[in-house]
Amino acid sequence: MLSEEMSDIAEENLQAHIETEKEEEEIKSLIRPLQIWITSASAPICYQLIPLLASGEVFGMTTEISIHLLDTDQFKEILCGIVMEAEDMAFPLLHSISEHTEIDEAFIQADIIIVLDDVLLNHEVQSLEKYIREVSEICQVYAPLIEKNAKSEVRVISSGKTFVNLKAMMIMTYGPSIKPANVIAVATSWENAARAMLARKLNMNTAGEYLFKDVIVWGNITGCNYIDLSHAKLYGYDCAIWGPANFPCPLLNVIYDSEWIHSAFLSAQCSLSSRVCHSVGMLQAHGVATVLRHWYHGSPPGEIISVGILTEGQFCVPEGIVFSMPVRFQNGNWEVVTELEINETTQEVLGHLKIKEMHPYGADKITSKNYLRQGGFFSPQKMRSSF
Repeated sequence: MLSEEMSDIAEENLQAHIETEKEEEEIKSLIRPLQIWITSASAPICYQLIPLLASGEVFGMTTEISIHLLDTDQFKEILCGIVMEAEDMAFPLLHSISEHTEIDEAFIQADIIIVLDDVLLNHEVQSLEKYIREVSEICQVYAPLIEKNAKSEVRVISSGKTFVNLKAMMIMTYGPSIKPANVIAVATSWENAARAMLARKLNMNTAGEYLFKDVIVWGNITGCNYIDLSHAKLYGYDCAIWGPANFPCPLLNVIYDSEWIHSAFLSAQCSLSSRVCHSVGMLQAHGVATVLRHWYHGSPPGEIISVGILTEGQFCVPEGIVFSMPVRFQNGNWEVVTELEINETTQEVLGHLKIKEMHPYGADKITSKNYLRQGGFFSPQKMRSSF
């Protein structure tokens, strides 16, 4: 072959390669990955959460995501380490991951914001009022930046180990243009911990969490709450009454030890908060992933989940406070399951929480007494054990 012909072939191959690269770049430019921002990203919860988000389990196997890790400059080295490790994992759906320590650039074009900020509680060193003010100050910084930088339909998820309801409330208070329906607090960790306790009572494998459905968490998620089993269902349990895999059996019909329900289980709820608070983050990460999966793909047929939402008077709970209650996700939205019948026990417990006396708390009235009286869900007797 003549050298001139070889040169022409090489030129054609080069041109074809250039055109192929341009096409690939154009295709990539058409990809609009979900922009996910995670605050306090040096927390262990974030480390556990990233693989769940990037695996396709949450948003589907065709949705790419970009993760932005936000924290203070003192944690920059940790953030860089998380970024490098995530990149080394080469998740097919992880379009990009980056670290951010400049607060002014926070939440740019955000589709989802996951707020993980926590405060280290030590009531012997600092009063509850100061902790509440600390949380309020954090949200006072975040909320205007969300309004300024994030997309108009941004979804904000409050999670973590402390003040989950309060963070959601303060973000809505300081960010009035943020749609209240797009701000929720995650209660799934308490649901899962309760399922595990029930499984142990029935000598079942605690990994079989999907055998238990419709366990409801009422009230302040990381404070004084109530785990309601009156609507809980059990699937696949080997008992006198059984059926197909989709055959539900009321949980309270299976646990014959009513004394355990009204004594040991209720008493153990106090220790649940302590266990969740001292977890390494796996429980909370799974809870966030579960809520996001329901939000984007809808709840399984007939299944409900507990989240903290801004109330509109449902179940006689005063309007304008963040309160955990049962919801159902559908078509990217959620709705409170208002048709749920509340038994006398649940009504009594909700009355014990003094929900009829609650009023929305304003950002300018965050003191420990005002919080307890106006907007909180803590009872003075349970305040220390609630966290």
